[in-house]
Amino acid sequence: MPKVKLDAIDRRILKTLQEDGRITNVDLARGVGISAPPCLRRVRALSEAGYIEGYHADLNDEALGYGVTVFALVGLHSQAETDLKAFESLAESWEVVRECFMLAGEIDYILKIVAHDWDEYQNFLTSNLTAAPNVAHVKTCLTVRNSKHLPGVPLE
Repeated sequence: MPKVKLDAIDRRILKTLQEDGRITNVDLARGVGISAPPCLRRVRALSEAGYIEGYHADLNDEALGYGVTVFALVGLHSQAETDLKAFESLAESWEVVRECFMLAGEIDYILKIVAHDWDEYQNFLTSNLTAAPNVAHVKTCLTVRNSKHLPGVPLE
């Protein structure tokens, strides 16, 4: 992937796309102060350079019937690279696991789990997560509410 040196216009393009991935190229160009053809070239170059990984819709979990969000702190018996990769592959296969971060410290991973209800979550916990190979312990934190949700990164 060729890297593009980001200038102020590129940063404004990225910030705008992060806030509204459905914006038209014409509106994007107008918003960042350039014409449409060079704006489209810049967006393509930013994508090819790996700065833009994709586009998605931000869905309302509660409206879709997902009422339970839990963070699970997972400790493994072994931290050998092959065991870490095996756990990450397993986490990737679980649809209810929406995010998986490897941590430094006494906890190896934190998982964001979204389920329809408490029973679905408990079934996943006992049948999948705690029963998974190499899992030593799991501590969970049930969320009460989400007061801030900003996907992406802070761009000036």
